Amino acid sequence: MTSETPPAARRPGAKKLILNDATLRDGMHALAHQYTVEQMVAIAKKLDEAKIDLIEVAHGDGLNGNSFTYGFSRHTEEEYLRAVKAVLTHSRLAALLLPGIGTVDDLQRAKDCGVDTIRIATHCTEADIAHEHIETARHMGFDVATFLMMAHMTTTRNLVEQARVMEKAGAHCVYVVDSAGAMLMSEAREKVLAFKDALSCEVGFHNHDNLGLGVANSVVAIEAGVDRVDGSVAGMGAGAGNCRLEVLVAVLARMGIETGVNLYPLVECADQLVRPLQKDRPVQIDGNALMMGYAGVYSSFLLHTERAARRFDIDARDILVEVGRRRLVGGQEDLIVDVALDLQRTKAASRAGKADGG
Repeated sequence: MTSETPPAARRPGAKKLILNDATLRDGMHALAHQYTVEQMVAIAKKLDEAKIDLIEVAHGDGLNGNSFTYGFSRHTEEEYLRAVKAVLTHSRLAALLLPGIGTVDDLQRAKDCGVDTIRIATHCTEADIAHEHIETARHMGFDVATFLMMAHMTTTRNLVEQARVMEKAGAHCVYVVDSAGAMLMSEAREKVLAFKDALSCEVGFHNHDNLGLGVANSVVAIEAGVDRVDGSVAGMGAGAGNCRLEVLVAVLARMGIETGVNLYPLVECADQLVRPLQKDRPVQIDGNALMMGYAGVYSSFLLHTERAARRFDIDARDILVEVGRRRLVGGQEDLIVDVALDLQRTKAASRAGKADGG
């Protein structure tokens, strides 16, 4: 297979597609990291009933993400992880770690809490900073999946080179990650095919729905041969949310692609447990979420941007466009305030100029 020759669509009987649910990790962003343990457990039980392969639990910004920069969760990660692990009968437990936020010590804590799969994420051009974490996690016996975030920000060729760094360090799976929900279907297909052509390890796909392509791009990635794909119930995640998992499962069933997932518990989870949590800030493709996909902005910047917009009386869309122009990436949330202040000064100067001219 070459990157120029798409494979046939996945057929029944092919290697099982692994579904990873991010409702309890990426979904943290939608609630400013304020899930209760009881809410997590209720959702995890439904996901386990549905027979989802992997359930990811952590602060939205990964293990040890609690901070003034990223926000503080309501409970400790150990409380969340142990409570979810205790109710799982089918699903395996996953957690996310970002080098520079999480440490090797956090890997041991995750192991002690029963985490099976560790997902180690870096910006799309910084795979080398994760070498120690990947190697250590592999040595500790984790199933190791790695993320190349904001994958739209670099060329496919460069992304493949970064993926090779992660594979060489010991990753069992390397993910193409559309953190901004900015990829078109042709881009998703190209990147996944290039990974499948270049790597011997598994390939995964994680995206956001800011341009309304969450399910479509996931289907394209599956047709291109990915081994793992992420989603969240009712899209619960940063920005406009992740690929809607219950929708993806229904679409795949219509396509004749076997997932082994029970759809009814997923729908019940979405309608009865998750959407009621979105009452204050619905996870949807509204104007601000759309601008994130349009401008290529990291999806977890949404609530930070909206707070800055209210504080400095600046249109959130203007902040997002400027953040995209400056190519800010995950970990630079504090610079959103600087962007808002710069726009406020420009706005004030413009008003002053108009007054002088009058």
